[in-house]
Amino acid sequence: MSDPSPPPDAADSMAVVQEAIGDVVLEPAEKRAIWRFTRRELPYLWSQRTSYFILGSYRDPYIRRLRAVQNELTKQLGAYPFVMGDLLELPTERLNTFDIMFALLATYTDYIVGVFEKESGGEAPELGEIDDPPYFEKSYVFPRDYAWVTDANLDSAYHVIQAALEIAFTDELTDEAITAKIDALVDRARENGIDVTEDEVWDVIDDRTANAEAPATYSWVHRNKFRKFELHDRCFPWTSDEELRDAVSGLPSPTPRPEWETGGEP
Repeated sequence: MSDPSPPPDAADSMAVVQEAIGDVVLEPAEKRAIWRFTRRELPYLWSQRTSYFILGSYRDPYIRRLRAVQNELTKQLGAYPFVMGDLLELPTERLNTFDIMFALLATYTDYIVGVFEKESGGEAPELGEIDDPPYFEKSYVFPRDYAWVTDANLDSAYHVIQAALEIAFTDELTDEAITAKIDALVDRARENGIDVTEDEVWDVIDDRTANAEAPATYSWVHRNKFRKFELHDRCFPWTSDEELRDAVSGLPSPTPRPEWETGGEP
């Protein structure tokens, strides 16, 4: 197979690459590898479909949640959701390959979707990439167990459940003490007009305990970045897999297709 020639938009895409690698001079073989990647992967982003670049951890069980988001988006006509790990790799040993692929995909995709469950791993620097221009305006974050509001200022059932999870996974408390604190928490929340039941709270706790999944914890830096997205209505916290799938509905949907394409009259 012959080496790929420069794609028609090579100047623009190579400008993105150069921004990602700095003043490094590309070798001919490296340019050809990048052109091969752009010819293979970028046409999907330039098509009429709405593209969603999904970020998050590839380790199990986290990857299953990325696939859940991808599957939910795939159900929408005209959507192209993708995970970088599924795409063609750049066979270059000298360059910072991740930065190049990320820059190209993030630049040309319609929306960036970050699923976060912890503060370490590859998804941590990704969060630092998308919370500022040029990617911030098209980015959405889905942090598990995130809540900016503290226990002293509970204002929703979600925040009550988050506070209850923190209590349930506190090692120094006995089972009796945990039950008493959670019951008191729910009573206080209901007295303040929050529509939440003990069954709702304990169902989440029992599910997380059965799967040995302690609440996700984040550094102050992570929480502040999530708060920035929250203030722009682009942060969707979740607790269970079902809530994550439901939260995906908050993402911008693909442009409606013509009536003839969906069975309507021409």
